[in-house]
Amino acid sequence: MSGIEVITFGCRLNTYESEVMKAQAEKAGLNNAVVVNTCAVTGEAVRQARQAIRRARRDNPHARIIVTGCAAQTEKQTFAAMPEVDAVLGNEEKLSSASYRSLPDFGVSAQEKLRVNDIMSVKATAPQMVRHIDGHVRAFIQVQNGCDHRCTFCIIPYGRGNSRSVPMGAVVDQARRLADSGYREIVLTGVDATSYGGDLPGAPTLGVLAKTLLKQIPDIRRLRLSSIDSIEADAHLMDLIADEPRFMPHLHLSLQHGDDMILKRMKRRHLRADALRFIAEARRLRPEMSFGADMIAGFPTETEEMFGNAARLAEEAGIAHLHVFPYSPRPGTPAARMPQLDRSLVKDRAARLRATGHRLHQSHLDGMVGTRQWLLVENNGLAHTENFTLVAAAGLRPGELVPATITGHNGKHLDMQLTAAAA
Repeated sequence: MSGIEVITFGCRLNTYESEVMKAQAEKAGLNNAVVVNTCAVTGEAVRQARQAIRRARRDNPHARIIVTGCAAQTEKQTFAAMPEVDAVLGNEEKLSSASYRSLPDFGVSAQEKLRVNDIMSVKATAPQMVRHIDGHVRAFIQVQNGCDHRCTFCIIPYGRGNSRSVPMGAVVDQARRLADSGYREIVLTGVDATSYGGDLPGAPTLGVLAKTLLKQIPDIRRLRLSSIDSIEADAHLMDLIADEPRFMPHLHLSLQHGDDMILKRMKRRHLRADALRFIAEARRLRPEMSFGADMIAGFPTETEEMFGNAARLAEEAGIAHLHVFPYSPRPGTPAARMPQLDRSLVKDRAARLRATGHRLHQSHLDGMVGTRQWLLVENNGLAHTENFTLVAAAGLRPGELVPATITGHNGKHLDMQLTAAAA
């Protein structure tokens, strides 16, 4: 092979950072290399990364293989010990061209492969400028990194460090650059995006940042948030939901569960009633608002009644896009030391919760039929509505914004008929 191939796992923040990494590696003169940007959220994500590394070595026997990302940060020795791996870069190091210039030669020891610092020592997130997000018609912008909270199931703070925000001016500059490049939709990303600004002068909030972007950059047609913690939603964010048509009517929530005792054992900062109250208020302000949510099935000590509360929360909230994770113990987290459930029971509950999510998604699709929507056409023959529902859009040019009437669905995505722009 020639050039640099980046294999990305995990969140939208990783997708954005992969573009930065590729640019920095090219700036350093790296060639004939595969960079694997890993995720540490679950044990399965780590397993998939290891599998991808072995496949990359088989397919590219003479290329350098560099492993980075959250799993490389939290399990650096695991990846350094793999014979297929030539270097391991931490989450801070992966964004610097100097890291790619100082890579070790082939055949070094596991210790010499490592370029991973103490992520907790990182106190700021440097702005990273990109003009293009490869393979995507929506542009992602990192506004925040790290997390100050310590949910008992989560390893990510140890992979990302403490919360730190990108200065607002740098975010505006990046958004303007991407809008000038033709992106119609911009997605703000972060590990704990709703904590944005707490470490900046004047402590601007995520809502203030979003308002500023839309005011200063009229060419942003659609602004979306990747994921939020609803307990941190500020008044400015609620204003956008109520009054700003360019702010998309879809929020992905970090709910994690629907039983108060499990939420406390997870060290979440909200209770069941808090989540339902936020969703009801957002829908009152914007009736077309749809919601996605992350939920964990089979958390340690979860009883059948507690599991039922989680499923009922999804139903009461009408979660249209439910992302279900079977609980995966992450070494070094408090939850890994709690009494564990049998793995077969965890998998069974995850399957049942996914079935609930499937029913809710079908109901959501049913409710979309007959509505008029503006669609952003993706690269794969599909499009997204403003409330993030998939629509079949074969033959349309990626990146286009087109008006359509929803005529039906096939259980997975909506069908549509194009309409006049004035409709």
